[in-house]
Amino acid sequence: MNRKTFLKKTAGALILAAPAYLLLNCSSSDDSETNNNQGNEPNCIANGTNSNIGGNHGHSLSVSVADVNAGVEKTYNITGSAGHSHEVTVTAANFSTLANNQQVVVSSTTENGHTHSVTISCAT
Repeated sequence: MNRKTFLKKTAGALILAAPAYLLLNCSSSDDSETNNNQGNEPNCIANGTNSNIGGNHGHSLSVSVADVNAGVEKTYNITGSAGHSHEVTVTAANFSTLANNQQVVVSSTTENGHTHSVTISCAT
């Protein structure tokens, strides 16, 4: 094989291989990154939620995966062991935000002269 024939065959192979190489390198996800982050990303649908109640003195809130999936406005009683009750309402829009793995902040009703700020976030 002479030099000219070699270059033609090599150039043809490179022209065919270049688009495939570019497509593989421009993909939107990196498998190694995805595998290394598995289970570390907040995900309300897969892992449920966590709640943080500001100024808490015994109140508790549990927002289930089923509630997030339903996406329908719901009012929760957060009495817990506090000895008095408060309610918080999570709207359909709040559930949509949670389903998109973003936290929401809602305020409780006023009882005993105070309210609570409640942060609901996705568990990891």
